[in-house]
Amino acid sequence: MEILILGGTAFLGREIATQALARGHAVTCVARGESGAVADGATLVATDRSRPDAYDAVPARDWDAVFEVSWQPGFVKGALAAFGARAKHWTYVSSGNVYEKFDTPGADESAVLREPVEQDVADREQYGEAKVACERASLDTVGERLVIARAGLIGGPGDASDRAGAWVARAALAPEEPLLVPDTPDLATAVVDVRDLAGWLLDNAELGRTGTFDTYGPVVPFGEWIATAREVGGHTGPVVLAPQEWLEEQKVEQYMGPESLTMWITEAGYEGWSERSGSAAAAAGLTHRSRMELTADSLAWERELGLARERRAGLSLAKEKELIEALKASGRS
Repeated sequence: MEILILGGTAFLGREIATQALARGHAVTCVARGESGAVADGATLVATDRSRPDAYDAVPARDWDAVFEVSWQPGFVKGALAAFGARAKHWTYVSSGNVYEKFDTPGADESAVLREPVEQDVADREQYGEAKVACERASLDTVGERLVIARAGLIGGPGDASDRAGAWVARAALAPEEPLLVPDTPDLATAVVDVRDLAGWLLDNAELGRTGTFDTYGPVVPFGEWIATAREVGGHTGPVVLAPQEWLEEQKVEQYMGPESLTMWITEAGYEGWSERSGSAAAAAGLTHRSRMELTADSLAWERELGLARERRAGLSLAKEKELIEALKASGRS
């Protein structure tokens, strides 16, 4: 197959390229090239997609498959105009953020979406609405040849967000030190391994499969996620369980961002955030490697980056110790 990836130098796009090349396909990536190198064997067309002539250097050929990951409507519309008529199959990687509400565990693709933005350039705060606009544009242009993959949290090797790997990295960084853990063992978590998602997206393109799918990882209780992280990371120190209410009182950041408790979200209205149905994607062949393998490979990636680095997500050791001392002083530990 002749495959065009709009992106291809970072995380999911690069994983799609790597696996496509391993399957014997030819891969062309369209990107600025600032996020990293393309996979060995791929061709990079270095360009700024905001320019009117962004795609002039892309070979004028028919494409067996196109993969698009952008959340900026202008970029998506420009690519659809340039390549939509010459693409046999099109994949748009969207996000679960397109949904209006997250309060229902087990919800599926029929849930109500946000209203799309109208402008071509959206702000980060409009991410979900921008993704809806990108979905609409894709449906309007290549709907009969389209897969929309509404991804949940993506983890695994190559993850630069620091979210899915935070707990195993912490377990390995200070294996004998007390580990602060929210006392919410039944809270749902879900991570889709980037390798599983990329492989399934390629399968769709090869088979000509179309449709809209929630592509989340399997639901794992928070307590089980922590137990796996401790086992893989070799943590033998004590676990300090912190009541949910106390952590909320301390205004500890949830789920993502610096000094956050990743994988953990208790805000009212987010009961279904990590617990979508996923049955449509499963019926279409999406499978998931074991959580042990995902966690072990995530730790290997974390070690490569450096366990003691300043993180984009997860608690620092200093903040964690501060919280543990405060919890002890409160008498609620």
